[in-house]
Amino acid sequence: MILYLHGFRSSPRSFKARVMQERMTAAGRAGDLICPQLPASPKAAMELALLLAERHAPHNLSIVGSSLGGFYATWLAERLNVRAVLLNPSVDPLIKLDKHVGVTTGWHSDEPFEFRREYIDELAALKVARITQPERYFLVAATGDEVLDYRDMVAHYEGARQHVIEGSDHAISEFAHYVDEVLAFCQPDLHPSLGQATS
Repeated sequence: MILYLHGFRSSPRSFKARVMQERMTAAGRAGDLICPQLPASPKAAMELALLLAERHAPHNLSIVGSSLGGFYATWLAERLNVRAVLLNPSVDPLIKLDKHVGVTTGWHSDEPFEFRREYIDELAALKVARITQPERYFLVAATGDEVLDYRDMVAHYEGARQHVIEGSDHAISEFAHYVDEVLAFCQPDLHPSLGQATS
């Protein structure tokens, strides 16, 4: 089972989530992907994620997180002792998201989206200063990320498997080229030919 966590203001309709769903559907495993709509509150988002994850962890669960979802995935991986793939993850979102306090809309909806001041403290409570088992993590980071600095990601996930993409962007627009590598890490027994480390 794979739990996919989208980024800030995003949704299960995000580009990478759709690529994951399409690939798993093609493999006959559509039911093995959980991709919830996360609440704006980090505390509520992790309560929901834990509710969905704990029935499968630790032996039948991997987590994939994009951007802020990568920050969440790291906290969950440490708590549940599961594998996690981080796609251009936010390492320390507190400062950047402080600028987004207020009401806006999501990327895939016109519904109001409120990010409250108290959510910054909720994020602080979820911060993982140092990962404890690097072999549990797979970082996919793009040097062309226009939102986050890939060098922060590389340093934070030191010792983990890492695939640094030259160029690209925050969305990893060519994610379809990497989705099999992500799935291979999540469940290597199902993808033995794809489970080899890459640069």
